[in-house]
Amino acid sequence: MTVKRSLIAVGLALAVAAAVASAVLAMRGGDAWDGSTLHGSWVDPHGTGVLVRGPGEPLVDRTDLAPQSLPTRTLATFVAIGDPEITDAQSPARVEMLDRYGPPFTAAFRPQETLTAQVFAASLATVNALKPDAVVFTGDLINNNQENELDEFLAIMRGGRVRPDSGGPGYQGVQSASDPDPYYYRPSVDPPQHADLLSAAVRPFDSPGLDAPWYPVVGDHDLLVQGNLRATPATNAIATGSRKIVSLYLAALRIAELRRLRPQLVSALLARGLPGKSIPVTPDRRRREMTPEEVLARLRKESGIGGHGPLLDYTFPLSRHLMGIALDTISRTGTADGVLRPSQVRWLRDQLQAAGGRRVMLFSHSALTSCIGGEAAMDLLDHDPHVLALVSGGSHRSKITPRHTYAGGYWMISTSSLVDYPEQVRAFRLQRTASGDLVLQTWMLDPDPTNRLAALSMQLAYLDFQAGRPQDFAGEPADRNANLYVR
Repeated sequence: MTVKRSLIAVGLALAVAAAVASAVLAMRGGDAWDGSTLHGSWVDPHGTGVLVRGPGEPLVDRTDLAPQSLPTRTLATFVAIGDPEITDAQSPARVEMLDRYGPPFTAAFRPQETLTAQVFAASLATVNALKPDAVVFTGDLINNNQENELDEFLAIMRGGRVRPDSGGPGYQGVQSASDPDPYYYRPSVDPPQHADLLSAAVRPFDSPGLDAPWYPVVGDHDLLVQGNLRATPATNAIATGSRKIVSLYLAALRIAELRRLRPQLVSALLARGLPGKSIPVTPDRRRREMTPEEVLARLRKESGIGGHGPLLDYTFPLSRHLMGIALDTISRTGTADGVLRPSQVRWLRDQLQAAGGRRVMLFSHSALTSCIGGEAAMDLLDHDPHVLALVSGGSHRSKITPRHTYAGGYWMISTSSLVDYPEQVRAFRLQRTASGDLVLQTWMLDPDPTNRLAALSMQLAYLDFQAGRPQDFAGEPADRNANLYVR
């Protein structure tokens, strides 16, 4: 393994890194911009890693499933938000040291991870400007199944004063200037330097809240520790405790080399105490890990969808012409793999039959094509004429693919996350066309471009070598802004 002085400085000359600070400030200038990528975008014209303001991206006509036709009437306007992953970056339950070992540990540390709350709030400002009929969250609302993370997510949603700090006053974590580990980006000393970033990240701020009905889908990070493990007394004691692991002992390293956090192995390891060198931190009982039942109960109450039961499956109105279906694809046994149970396929069949004259859009965290047991659901959908599109989170990638089916076809859509570059959400507008068919217009929305911390986060996310520009999470232009024609 090659230890890197800074995640985001890899491959960059110091001169380029120094220019980043100026570029971020430049992002705030210029004419008014509402965050819609139809009207403006961030570009790296010289490939230097420095983002500057660029032109908007027009809608690309996608005629794989139906011919182009002029839109004549709007039937619904709504937004899908994927993977905000509100993160307690100071939590002792996080395992940032795993990030250096590569896949699948590519999201244990991010240089911009202290700013997830500010990015989310800035995104809501842009969404509110669109005035959508509804907002759907496609899972991973929080990062690590902690109560204080869910509290923070809901506080941002309600609007008003938000306090993102945890533990003792001020930032305490691996990005502190005093941390000797050369792997982490320390914003006050490493390029690009932002001396006040950590203090600003934990400072109270005002959220605009969300001015639209919202519908949650759960992800693995909402219900599982690190998105991989069921919470146990041992993991909860670490989350709420006073010691943070900063390096692993040899036995723990060998488990990490297996590339899979199997619950039995982790439980056996924790039974012998903390599996590595640790440092003292301020304990915080608000970091308590939650049961899946607790998470679902709070989401049902706060969103107003109601209901009960062990799974968050439900239907909801996107308009009188369009019905949404939320599917819970998260395992409760301790794996990030998506799963669809036979009982869910039977329930889905009933909901499709009840749709009547409405078209249907399905929302899930895991793409149904990758779920264990997902084949039966896909076969059902392929034969049903109601289906307009499947929208998933989880992948953090913007991608649009046509699926030709027995019933005529539908669109499979994934969208980028708010926690990784390009930190965007996806807007939709369903319209009737002059030919009597439909067009599903979709385009990306950036966080409020006047929000300084959100702009800093985007720049840092762009430079993150594991999830930034090298990974092309933003997709091709036709995966972002498109007219999706369908019968």
